[in-house]
Amino acid sequence: MAGIESTTPSSSAALPPRSLAARLGITSVPRAELRRRYTLSGSKFVQIMGADVHYIDEGRGDTIVMIHGFASSLHTWNRVADELERGHRVIRLDLPPFGVTGPLRSSSGAIETMNLPTYRLFIDTFMQALGISRATVIGNSLGGLIAWDYAVRHREAVERLVLIDSAGFPMKLPIYIGLFNSALVRISSPCLLPEAIVKSAVRNVYGDPRKIDAATLRRYVEFFHGEGTRAAIGKMVPALDFSAVDTGVLKKLEVPALVLWGAKDRWIPSAHAAEFASRIAGAKSLIYAGLGHIPMEEAPERVLADLRAFLGTSATDVPAGEGTHRAPA
Repeated sequence: MAGIESTTPSSSAALPPRSLAARLGITSVPRAELRRRYTLSGSKFVQIMGADVHYIDEGRGDTIVMIHGFASSLHTWNRVADELERGHRVIRLDLPPFGVTGPLRSSSGAIETMNLPTYRLFIDTFMQALGISRATVIGNSLGGLIAWDYAVRHREAVERLVLIDSAGFPMKLPIYIGLFNSALVRISSPCLLPEAIVKSAVRNVYGDPRKIDAATLRRYVEFFHGEGTRAAIGKMVPALDFSAVDTGVLKKLEVPALVLWGAKDRWIPSAHAAEFASRIAGAKSLIYAGLGHIPMEEAPERVLADLRAFLGTSATDVPAGEGTHRAPA
């Protein structure tokens, strides 16, 4: 696993300074600039619902689709994807309104509200556009909700399901997201949102904030300050009502499932791991001591080992009713 760790960008690498206006969030980073800075060697674009959706499609073999969480991007999967691409076709994308993709807009140019029905239409269209008829779907946080909802609606299309610190059950929004329920924040944030707040939020999703390198932190900030993103988040957050999500449908799932969770997740309670595992028949659950809300980014070598073991198990070999167990610290 040493090779995985060696791909981490150096926190000591010199980054160009941001202007005071940029640091305060008075200015936004143009979409073209985000594309220039953050597309990767395998980056591609596809038109979905009027937007140029950024995605990567690499490797050969059984298909894996990775869906990131709130305010994240396809980069959160970098080190895990780099390894899995050696034996699988791995597809990951920037969900709107995040990453290089940015907001969806109506024909008049107005920013669309990203709620569950809109994400359903979006992910269905994306899968169809790439000709994905069957895949293992892996989702983190908001991406976990999109993943399991897709599995419920398209049971024949999902070979396996992996939920990593997934959303879905009723919960209090993390303070950094809940801020956008304030009308004052929604109005002011597109033209004033200091990067210190974004950095604090990113540190909060790691079990150990010291693991975050400078380049990763800068990427999160610049994506959050991306053109149109803050306005889109202001429209999106008031529509996030997890109490209205029907998790009872999870009991109808008949697909091999793995639930992974960081024990130090400060955004979604780790108790939700057991809730998912108890509803999805035969689901296996692992809790990672010391890790936070995005364990695949914080400790990819630990998550990768469990993903490899799970992906190496055929659908018929997953024992029904296997209980929850904890990973060693």
